Amino acid sequence: MLLRHIRYFLAVAEHRNFTRAAEALHVSQPTLSQQIRQLEDTLRVQLFDRSGRTIQLTDAGAAYVHFAQRALQDLEAGERAIHDVQELSRGSLRLAMTPTFTAYLIGPLLEKYHRRYPNIVLNIFEMPQDRIEALLNEDALDVGIAFDETHTSDIETQALFVEALAMVVGKSHGHAKKPTALTLGEFEKEALVLLNEEFATRHYIDRYCKRHGIAPRIVMEANSISAVIEIVRRSALATVLPAAIAREHSELSLIDLKPALPKRTAALLLRKGGYRSAATQAFIALAQVSVEV
Repeated sequence: MLLRHIRYFLAVAEHRNFTRAAEALHVSQPTLSQQIRQLEDTLRVQLFDRSGRTIQLTDAGAAYVHFAQRALQDLEAGERAIHDVQELSRGSLRLAMTPTFTAYLIGPLLEKYHRRYPNIVLNIFEMPQDRIEALLNEDALDVGIAFDETHTSDIETQALFVEALAMVVGKSHGHAKKPTALTLGEFEKEALVLLNEEFATRHYIDRYCKRHGIAPRIVMEANSISAVIEIVRRSALATVLPAAIAREHSELSLIDLKPALPKRTAALLLRKGGYRSAATQAFIALAQVSVEV
């Protein structure tokens, strides 16, 4: 059995049509059919039901798909390992982070990485943590930056720093000139613009309010950190964001609450047992010594 047999099998399984699969593979249909027959002869089982108008996987074929996909992933990882240039004169890094880190962390970190390794091609993605974990498990990402509370045991975490949440206001807000800690009663009266429930930050805020028995006065919700910052900067509304984001904007002020808003541990996310290229290892090492929040 050869690697092309696996590629050809997965292409037919995806397209359910020999002609379309052959076009996608840039081979002739007779060649593709012959290779699939060879694979079936080797495995001594029929993988496809060709009797209908469309090609269907047999029970054996359906069982084989998962293992073929995993084998192809491992073989492609092996190819990357063979061609990986340890001195980092070439290579690539696929990195994803949750949106709050895009607002203050990733810029300085990637500037240092690119300056040190200018020939590494960076592919940067912003997405929720559960999506990061899924793509790491599919070997579609090399490393993620999110939080250490993962959704699956297949993900390894390496702590980076502890991130604190705080109430954030613009310079025109009444509390900006007297930034003393607010009580829960005072916080409950504040008109808030918050990130919507797509964000992990919002879930931390909601749990904090529920734990302390308060009902926040939410007058706006947004799915953009930059929009929340702009609204707060230009109005008397307040928000709750990582304190580090506010420190990046001179037009914003931090207001503490009593009891304090929750903290959470930012972490690198990696697939357990997954291959780590030289570019990935270099990023991990740089992040561990460079991140200061």
